[in-house]
Amino acid sequence: MRQARPSKLAIIGAGAVGTAIAYASLIRGVARTIALMDINTSKVTAEVLDLSHGLEFVPRADIIGDDDVSVCADADVVVFTAGAKQKPGQSRLELAEATINLTKNILPGAIKVAPNAIYIMVTNPVDIVTYAALKYSGLPSNQLFGSGTVLDSSRLRFLIAQHVGVAVQNVHGYIVGEHGDSEIPLWSSASVGGVPLLEWKPLPGGQAIDAPARERIQHEVVHAAYKIIEGKGATNYAIGLATTRIIEAVLNDEHRVMPISTVTGGYEGLDDVCLSLPTLIDRNGAGSRLEIKMSDAEHEGLMKSAETLREMQDKFGL
Repeated sequence: MRQARPSKLAIIGAGAVGTAIAYASLIRGVARTIALMDINTSKVTAEVLDLSHGLEFVPRADIIGDDDVSVCADADVVVFTAGAKQKPGQSRLELAEATINLTKNILPGAIKVAPNAIYIMVTNPVDIVTYAALKYSGLPSNQLFGSGTVLDSSRLRFLIAQHVGVAVQNVHGYIVGEHGDSEIPLWSSASVGGVPLLEWKPLPGGQAIDAPARERIQHEVVHAAYKIIEGKGATNYAIGLATTRIIEAVLNDEHRVMPISTVTGGYEGLDDVCLSLPTLIDRNGAGSRLEIKMSDAEHEGLMKSAETLREMQDKFGL
């Protein structure tokens, strides 16, 4: 019986996020080879050496790195994390111009050496960067997409779980729209242990998840990154885990539903803009989007989020 070719994951950018993805991917045994690429030669060399010293303790893997994009050759998945660093108080959208230019310069070389890879954009502002990458690369929208609101949805679920007193794995709910300040929680379709969230009755000694509680949770989700950046300079662990989960969904052909950022053609009022909606992920990348239930207020919020992103795309000539 012919054995499948060992899988390869390439990560462009060996900063806080890129190395967190590499670390999480090694621990979870995501790919047989993990390649790190960064223009800072000494940084990428040091990161590879540090990670290599722990290979005894993780599933069998090799980790390689270089300052040349050829290290990404024949990758099955390429994750793009290179970009300007977000400063305290700075919005994701303010990062756009420098990061778009960086993407434009680096991405073609990666596509040349890994033309069949699935490309996952993680660099902020991820929706704008993803839209620009699709335009400049010419890749189809299934083959290149953004990490979107996968992390935001995880933050939402964590805060709901903490509030009602259940395990986070028993909470289901999505943040949609922009990965940023205009994102929208879909309260009307969220659930806890199969119970619709809006019908949740507090457990003994627990709290109701009423309108004020939902408002507080939404505020905490939207401002989570700013709080973390103020305290430690970057968000990296949770986005590392979230991205690794997306990578697994691709490499393992899982048909998993996650709120990734794609071009939302076919949705009235959402044409020609990259934003997040629950989407099927498999070995071919981004698949069908789910038509998820929304209240009128949620739908209106999603449209406003799309308009925010569309205005930013226009500003940068996209």
